[in-house]
Amino acid sequence: MDIARIDTNFALPGTVQREDIKWLDASSEPIVIYGAVETNPYLRMPIEIAKTVSMGVEKLCRNTAGVRARFCTDSPYIAIRAEWDHQCRMTHMPFLGISGFDLYRVAESNRQSYVKSFVPPVSCENGYESVIDVEGNMTEYILNFPLYNNVSRLLIGVKKGSQWRAPKRYSNDLPVVFYGSSITQGGCASRPGNCYQNLLSRAFDLDYVNLGFSGCACAEDAMIEYLSSLEMSVFVSDYDHNAPSLEHLANTHEKLYRAIRKQHPNLPYVMISRPDYWNRADDRARRNIVMKSYQNAVSEGDCNVYFLDGASVFAGDEYDTCTVDGTHPNDLGFYRFFRALLPLMEQFKMM
Repeated sequence: MDIARIDTNFALPGTVQREDIKWLDASSEPIVIYGAVETNPYLRMPIEIAKTVSMGVEKLCRNTAGVRARFCTDSPYIAIRAEWDHQCRMTHMPFLGISGFDLYRVAESNRQSYVKSFVPPVSCENGYESVIDVEGNMTEYILNFPLYNNVSRLLIGVKKGSQWRAPKRYSNDLPVVFYGSSITQGGCASRPGNCYQNLLSRAFDLDYVNLGFSGCACAEDAMIEYLSSLEMSVFVSDYDHNAPSLEHLANTHEKLYRAIRKQHPNLPYVMISRPDYWNRADDRARRNIVMKSYQNAVSEGDCNVYFLDGASVFAGDEYDTCTVDGTHPNDLGFYRFFRALLPLMEQFKMM
């Protein structure tokens, strides 16, 4: 059954039918790309470094979680033409979160408000086109890229004759770096704007880099070296889930902290234990390993290291409604993750 034949609110355009459209590659000025080290194709970390980490990281660094385009135009509509060579599909994550784009409007106060999503048809294989009508005044926009799909190329379409202007920079322009698992990458948010990093970015007008690698965040030596080399304002370590064993987590968790602390003596460093805490023996053991790294750092006089107890992230009413499968957050879970990190970011004077 095609639901769009019954409810036209679910109907999607196949292609953008505008005779007056002009396309601009999203990697071209005056559009500014955030969260990617390369464009066409978009990469979250250098591919040559990713290859030295693992096959999984090499593949997943092509996913565009956390990539954003920031631009300013007075076009009465915004269109996209996205291209990729492989369509990712999952049974437990909305297709919009996997392959869609979210458009946000930036107000004078740098506060963002949701405009609409560019919704991909489930039949798309190598990309899709979509268009959103907007007010047509000179407006700044932020476009959130898909959380899982690769994007080899993105074109942004506006009405011919429309003006472009360079967008503002983020108020907090030195990025926060998030390293972790599929939860960090954004699985299983319903749309890109609802992962917790984008919620934080909107709250504080901050730039960030999403280095979440689904099933593949294991703090390998090559990854530790790369993370230590990055310029950043805050580092968030959230890879508890992907450590293949307790021994591996114990051997790498504090090692990652010490490597980054050596290169960044004053950097705020946040350690998070897994949020889907069910008080099982493995949950308790992993939490204790993360907490031990934190306690060791504090005992040595580190005043800029912080521990976020994952057991507290989903805690409260409807605790067991925060995930899609007992592990991966839904939108409520990501919102609670955002609320748990909010006081820390305020403490780091992100406002």
